Amino acid sequence: MQDLKVVLVQANQIWENKKENHENYIRLLSSLNQNCDLIILPEMFDTGFSMNIDLAESIENNSSLSFLQNLASKYNAGIYTSLMLKDEDKIFNRGVFVFPNGEIKKYDKRKSFGLGGEDKYYTSGNSETIVEFRGWKINLQICYDLRFPEIARNYEVNGIPKYDLLLYVANWPAKRSAHWKSLLKARAIENQSYVIGVNRVGQDGNDLVYAGNSSCIDALGQIVCDLENEMIFTTSISKLTLNSTRVSLPFLKDY
Repeated sequence: MQDLKVVLVQANQIWENKKENHENYIRLLSSLNQNCDLIILPEMFDTGFSMNIDLAESIENNSSLSFLQNLASKYNAGIYTSLMLKDEDKIFNRGVFVFPNGEIKKYDKRKSFGLGGEDKYYTSGNSETIVEFRGWKINLQICYDLRFPEIARNYEVNGIPKYDLLLYVANWPAKRSAHWKSLLKARAIENQSYVIGVNRVGQDGNDLVYAGNSSCIDALGQIVCDLENEMIFTTSISKLTLNSTRVSLPFLKDY
């Protein structure tokens, strides 16, 4: 049962500037002096949460996807984040899980943030994505999805929980930080899963301020970390501990 070493990258994203964001992630990760399994970057990692869909590139010859693939190869780690992507005649806020070999699994954000106008520019997804990576089943989510517990519901299939780790990447404003913290904790407890939420810090082009509070929470709702400022943080999550919790408190079988 392999532990998973996870790096949370809490960045001050540069508004709508892909090149500078790429350079900033390289700078932040340069301090990583140990092996890791999974690196998590904030939502729309290369632009910030923007409605400027002119910045969306197609999947083919995509500079930001190539950047993520190079990063995954360099660190021999999986990477999860989201970016705006043009797919045929539609634009998606698309989550991408990038494997070390360059393979990509996608997740399209299902709940568009109407208050911010996201629903007017981006097409919503209609299905969940659970990836298997280094012995872990990982459920991919994006920001506003956090408010909708029904789309993250965990339960047993043939006696085995659907997933072990629930990931949220976000641009979640500081004025609703209390919601962010409470909802992450709730998702961990109700789904008996590790939950990791990676948010940005700083101020965006719409003058919204972000406090970060990127967190890792275990299946009992205990907070492993709650980050401030621009930084990276490495933590290990234990499959043995998770399985022990599920055996002693077998709630998932009752869903």
